[in-house]
Amino acid sequence: MKEVYSLADLRDWPNEAPPLRLAVFGDPIAHSASPPMHNAALAECGIDARYARLHIRAEELAEAFRLLPRRDFIGVNCTIPHKFAALALMDRLDDHARRIGVVNTVVVEGDKIAGYNTDGPGLVRAVRAELGADLRDLRVMILGAGGGAGRAIAMQCAFEKCPRIVLINRTLEKLGPLVRELEAFFPADCIAMDEFNALEAHLSQIDLIINCTSLGMKPGEASPIPAELLSARHLIYDTIYTAARTPLLLAGDAVGARGANGLTMLLHQGALAFEIWFQRAAPIDVMRQALLDATR
Repeated sequence: MKEVYSLADLRDWPNEAPPLRLAVFGDPIAHSASPPMHNAALAECGIDARYARLHIRAEELAEAFRLLPRRDFIGVNCTIPHKFAALALMDRLDDHARRIGVVNTVVVEGDKIAGYNTDGPGLVRAVRAELGADLRDLRVMILGAGGGAGRAIAMQCAFEKCPRIVLINRTLEKLGPLVRELEAFFPADCIAMDEFNALEAHLSQIDLIINCTSLGMKPGEASPIPAELLSARHLIYDTIYTAARTPLLLAGDAVGARGANGLTMLLHQGALAFEIWFQRAAPIDVMRQALLDATR
């Protein structure tokens, strides 16, 4: 059994036991901790299936989706960089995924595929579990708001009616369509967007900082926000789930700010995906332990 499969494998899908009927599509994908989490859940529930990593490039995504019904798949998850592109390739969209505009969970329905999003609800659960706060009560800054996860989280903040949202991105052009959608939920003076070099001006009006960039995945990278700009009252949630504290979390630690990495968001979005696929409660304690073991 391989650690990572490819589109070529999907075209000639291996006859393995337990059968490969679930996967995560991404590029890159070798780092993903989703397979140990989901395989532990499948084993705990006595489901004869296995979850794998599939390295799918952007130009391969449409074909990969078309192959899923032919390969008797139950469903897949989508991660970077496929969450936006997946939206247009679905035969049906769940209302929440349509409103958010991003797909991270796919269900095979006969010869069709349906798209869902569990990122936003997973974040709500993670913030409550790790930081002891409800997203709806917090003024939120999203770093890297132009990506798929950033968009899903921004729209979830809108649904939760957060009092303020600040979107930070390298290029402001990417944020225009998102801001226009958010304007339906927020008064104009409760939305702001800016580049990274101007984020300091917004931090005094922010409670929760969410990092959706990849800064911190590689050793030696700097924090997207220096410690001297943070204060002890800030809450920090970094969607990166490396075993070590990310540079942003370390910057928060230096000033006494509470922070958590993305492991709990991965757990809860995964549990919600499991519940969509199987219409049953996910064994969340088993999934949590598998994640902890896989990321040590």
